[in-house]
Amino acid sequence: MRKLKVAIASCAAMLLAACSSPQDTAGVRDTVIVAQRSDAKTLDPHATNDQPSSRVAVQIYSQLVETDSDMNIVPGLAESWEQLDDTTVLFNLRKGVKFHNGEELKATDVKFTLDRMIASPTVAHIVGAIESIAVVDDYRVKVTTSEPFGPLLYHLTHTASSILNEKAVTEAGDNYGQNPVGTGPYEFVSWSVGDSVTLKAFDDYYGGRQEVPNAIFRNIAEGTNRAIALETGEVHIAYDIEPIDKDTVNNHKNLKLIEGESLSITYFGFNVNKAPYDNVKVRQAIAYAINTPDIIDAVIMGGGLPANSPISTRVFGHSPEAKQYEQNYDKARQLLKEAGYEDGFSTTLWVSDNPVRIQIAQVIQAQLRELNIHMAIDVVEWGAFLDGTSRGDHETFMMGWVTVTGDADYGLYALFNSNTQGGAGNRSFYSNPQIDARLEAARVSSDMEERRKLYGDIQMTLQEELPTISIFNEFQNAGMQENVKGFELAPAGHHKLRGVRFEG
Repeated sequence: MRKLKVAIASCAAMLLAACSSPQDTAGVRDTVIVAQRSDAKTLDPHATNDQPSSRVAVQIYSQLVETDSDMNIVPGLAESWEQLDDTTVLFNLRKGVKFHNGEELKATDVKFTLDRMIASPTVAHIVGAIESIAVVDDYRVKVTTSEPFGPLLYHLTHTASSILNEKAVTEAGDNYGQNPVGTGPYEFVSWSVGDSVTLKAFDDYYGGRQEVPNAIFRNIAEGTNRAIALETGEVHIAYDIEPIDKDTVNNHKNLKLIEGESLSITYFGFNVNKAPYDNVKVRQAIAYAINTPDIIDAVIMGGGLPANSPISTRVFGHSPEAKQYEQNYDKARQLLKEAGYEDGFSTTLWVSDNPVRIQIAQVIQAQLRELNIHMAIDVVEWGAFLDGTSRGDHETFMMGWVTVTGDADYGLYALFNSNTQGGAGNRSFYSNPQIDARLEAARVSSDMEERRKLYGDIQMTLQEELPTISIFNEFQNAGMQENVKGFELAPAGHHKLRGVRFEG
């Protein structure tokens, strides 16, 4: 039965995703084939901020600075940098770095890139603090912020901050997203929209030519089909193995599964403008009603850790001291009684049409029933979900947040600042002047220890006031052939093929 299931699903995967047969790829050593759940939207990093596009773009581009596996800032295209004053950083570029079109990287390309990024409605918020970019000479560029901005370097590690070649962008015009040119380890070859993107190793990459000459990113939307493509040898690496398929991959003699903490938090949010959620005791009662280990075990098959904060443990500024809620029905009932809801109430939870989120909602629904809280689950299409929660139509909602930059500013400012209510991120409509002041103070400080303390204080307050309940810090994973070496998970989910090779 298992063989029949594999055969049927494999055929479906090949029909839907134009898969090559196992015989075509078995033993091939000059191409690494990667499967992800969606096709890229565009390879212009200023025109989108979605993960599938970024996962391809990160192979093509480089940034001024990068983060290592421990989220430390390390050199990228800038070999060094200097903080000239509270608002100005001087970047010293590597000399001799080549773009894929043969042009040499110059400071004018950096200025062009950042000016273009600031003008983009899609990604301008990432560099919104930048006031000006000044070219000093061919290999030095000054970046000045309108006020001190502590997380600047972290924001410049974002894939949207990838450095572009002015000539390539200008020549391609509106078609640049289908003709990307970067300084990364792989250069663009072709794109069969809806199916695959083909790349090849760039001979003049400043970090050295890659051992594997070609890379293909394939779109295989269904999770089980990605796992089956691994089993049959049709792909070498598959991103985001779903919980139901993890054991199959992990126990296969020719495959391996790697898993690790990400920068992602799944959370349960309240509209604090609506009763009964304008009462903090009701919010705390619900936090005490939720049994996170049950959710992690039953829904995501151990693929996460209980969260004590809206930012993950791998984000700069995370506080291990913030309050960790554990299920305690007696405490929850007492809080509901003090809030005037001893007999419970009825409510509605908005959740997007994501199967895992729906299952999490169902577990929470059952747990709240013990408190006589009857929670209906309203499954809302993603676009309508975003629009409705931006307006405040919801009572409660479930969502996730990835602190892509690895800095607490990106994770806390958008979700809890009074000025970001609605679509900008604060869908709880939470407002606390003390939190606002601390967020601003942490943002403008260049003293990292001061910033760490401020963010610690913010998390302590948020875990008491609970505009959102952080449920779990989600793990990310990838399955791969046993002979694939040198592949590591990037904390932000934008995994690099740099250094990947085949052995054995």
